[in-house]
Amino acid sequence: MDADYRSIPCAGKHLSHSETARIAPACPHTYPSRRIYTCVTEGGTEAVSHEKAHGRTAAKATSFDIAYRAGVSQPTVSRALRGSPQVSEATRQRVLAVARQLNYQVDKNASNLRRQRSSTLALLIFEDPTPDDSAINPFFVSMLGSITRACAQRGYDLLVSFQQQSHNWHEEYEDSHRADGLILLGYGDYLEYRARLERLTEQGTHFVRWGAVEPGQPGLSIGSDNCQGGHQAARHLLGLGRRRLAFLGGASSGCPEFLDRYRGFLQALDEAGVSATPALQVDAITTEEAGYVAARELLGRGVRFDAIVGASDLIALGALRALNEHHIEVPGAVSVVGFDDIPAAALANPPLTTIAQNTRLAGEVLVDTLVRRIRNTPAEAQMLPTRLVVRGSCGAGAFGADRS
Repeated sequence: MDADYRSIPCAGKHLSHSETARIAPACPHTYPSRRIYTCVTEGGTEAVSHEKAHGRTAAKATSFDIAYRAGVSQPTVSRALRGSPQVSEATRQRVLAVARQLNYQVDKNASNLRRQRSSTLALLIFEDPTPDDSAINPFFVSMLGSITRACAQRGYDLLVSFQQQSHNWHEEYEDSHRADGLILLGYGDYLEYRARLERLTEQGTHFVRWGAVEPGQPGLSIGSDNCQGGHQAARHLLGLGRRRLAFLGGASSGCPEFLDRYRGFLQALDEAGVSATPALQVDAITTEEAGYVAARELLGRGVRFDAIVGASDLIALGALRALNEHHIEVPGAVSVVGFDDIPAAALANPPLTTIAQNTRLAGEVLVDTLVRRIRNTPAEAQMLPTRLVVRGSCGAGAFGADRS
């Protein structure tokens, strides 16, 4: 039934007896009967509902109200609110503006029943079992905060699950259908998990993962430009006059992020005409203890070095402890650079120079990419830039400086 567009006197307290409330002009679309008044007052013109005009509590706004005010159809409102590419950006912004004016709240349950979705994303964080179960990589904690914030901004709930590498996590989430899509963080040895990732792809599970971005990988990866970061670290040390650079971190295809950091490291050496020494590379996983052990092994090899690049901040912090035990001055005798920029890096003694990963941007891109996959809209892998943060472990002042 068409809306009533008659001129109607208003007895509302907000108008004087001489003022009238008039219905807004006709719209080409048809909606359920709901009177919308244009109230002309000294302060200007305001479109209000019948209930508000007469001093009663306003009924909950509907998508039909938004459609009427925005001058579009109700299906267009629905598409605009869920970010459909079928709606132009100008129309979407107009619809969103009206929705905000009406304090419109999406009925998530009804919407999800129509689309068979839960409006929930799952974040699976993988950590190898350690003697101290409370020892969670601080980088993961930072990423968790960023992903949680990004989900909230987009109207999604987040289900967080810490998984051990041995768990058959992929089958659990395939069977339960508790989430519309998965974000995988710290998923372990890539060679070991490739088959499971391929299975997720074959079964149509929507997922993205944080990690190295390489051709031919199953699913979509979002990650930092690790090669760039490794290059930045080595180039900075070379610029300080260091020539015997060591690298602590697993440089293998099973750990493509560390491998890319090592490749960037080697590229900087090559550009400077400095020969790489194989004995100055020691494998290590992302723990402080592993960095400590790797640095002790490096010292035990009897090979001279004047700088260390840790493939992560935790590795670099472990190396600082080993150097301190051997009474090797940092940065006087050896400069040290980490990777991640976890909070503990700035608190180390001396404060740790590091390569910062933009975790806030990472969370936003991960969630946006996953939502695009869920909605079957175009999405692609992305590499995010890294940034050199200079602190005392390379000879800078205690407060350091940021460098791009």
